[in-house]
Formats: sequence, structure tokens, C-alpha cells
Amino acid sequence: MKVREPAVAGSFYSGSPRGLREQIRECFLGHLGPGVLPKVTPEGEGRIIGLVSPHAGYMYSGPVATHGFYHLALDQIPKSIVLLGPNHTGLGASVAMVAKGSWKTPLGVIDIDAELARKIGEESDIIEEDEDAHIMEHSIEVQLPFLQFVYKTDFKFVPICMRHQSFKESFELGEALAKVLVDKQAVIIATTDFTHYETQAQAEYKDKRALEAILGLDPKGLEDAVRKLGISMCGPGPVMAMLIAAKELNAVEAKLLSYQTSGDITGDYEAVVGYASVKVSK
Repeated sequence: MKVREPAVAGSFYSGSPRGLREQIRECFLGHLGPGVLPKVTPEGEGRIIGLVSPHAGYMYSGPVATHGFYHLALDQIPKSIVLLGPNHTGLGASVAMVAKGSWKTPLGVIDIDAELARKIGEESDIIEEDEDAHIMEHSIEVQLPFLQFVYKTDFKFVPICMRHQSFKESFELGEALAKVLVDKQAVIIATTDFTHYETQAQAEYKDKRALEAILGLDPKGLEDAVRKLGISMCGPGPVMAMLIAAKELNAVEAKLLSYQTSGDITGDYEAVVGYASVKVSK
């Protein structure tokens, strides 16, 4: 079984198991996080279908990300998790899935859900099995230590990254996921950062418009906002695909759990990056 080695351990997050656990603890317990550690609730309601989660270095976006994982822990133990991320490297297929093997982080090894990946691939012509797109990509990788911190290794996942993020491709991917995940205890995590390197005021204005569409479960509205306002959000495609699938899977509400910028960490509000955590529930 092929194991993908971590690409950004030691840079985006601590490269040692002990250091990484402590780093994640601090993200949860710090003043920008939920303030408490997550408690897994096996008998939870299982209402969460999707999350929006950021993917910068943990010192910047980790506290925001923990809000989503905190709520997910209270809600359920998902059998499978589909991780959707943007392709920052430009390598590989337009919509690329890893369908077998496992991924490693300093906290251990997590298996790909090969059966679920096979079914997803059968439902869509735009998804290609392609490991090259994932070799150096960080957006999906940085979600895994949070999931391991919460669930240990009691989950499997399917990683899909998008280089092309049009509404058409997002729609086709979302529809395929909905068909495969119906009646399954699964969660779709779409990872994105929002406005990049603008002032705090500009980022808040633009990101508010994007978040209004997300909270309205309106993927087309998100595409329109990104295009009209020139929002430098790196993962609109994964978020649109998640919303499309979630609506097919009976989602009825989305809730903003946290929005912060890098300026809230660094004190530099002249060139910030926006981060948000959102849960989508049925």
C-alpha cells in the first residue's frame, strides 16, 4: 500500500508528534479558538453534512479551523470524510482524486476509503485518479492532523483537489458526491482561505459577501460574488461543490462559526488573509 508522506510538516504545522499535539491544543484553547478541547459524541445528532475550513499555517488559521472540528466532534463520528481542496501547485489533473493507499502525518497514518473513492469515480467523468496533483499540495493535508487529534485513526477519507474551479465542474463534482453519499454517515470538508493580501477593511467587505452566499446555501451566488468583486478566495470550487452536494443531501442551514484574518494574529492589518469556519447541517 502506497503511503503519501507529508509535504508541509515542519512548516505549516509542527513536524513532531508531541509538538503537533500541543500546537493543536493551543489552537483549540487560545482566545481565537473555541476555548475548550473537543469531546467526541458518538450519540450525536449527525446533522453536519459539510464544513468550510481554512488551510494556512496553524499559527495563522489554526484557531479558526478548530471551531469546525469542535462542532463536528460534538455532532458525530463520521464513517468517511471527503476532503475537497484547491490545487495551488498547478500539477496534475483538473479534478484529481487519490483513490487508494494512505496518507501520513506526524500523528500517524490514515487510509484512503478505496471503496468510496471507486464509487465517486464511477459517478463522474471529470474526476481523474491522479496522485501528482496531491504530492506537494497543502490544502487537504493540513486538515488531517485536526481530524486525527479528534478521532485518532477511526476514520477513512477521500482527497479531491480542484485546479479548475468553474461552476460547471463544481456542480458535476457536487452531484456525484451527493449520489454516492446519500444514506451514508459522511462529511464533506471544503477547504479554502478567503481574501488574500488586502487591507482588513477590504477583506472584511469582500469576505462578507462570499460568506453571505455560503450561509444562504447559494453556490451560484458565491461564484457571482467572487467574480464581480474579484475576491481572491483560493477555493471557491470546493466550497461550491460541497454546497451543491449538501443541498442534495437535505441541508437546511449553514452557520458561521468563526471569521478572523491573519491581522488578528500578526497585528498587521494592511495585507491580511481571511479565514472562516462554517458548518452546513441538515
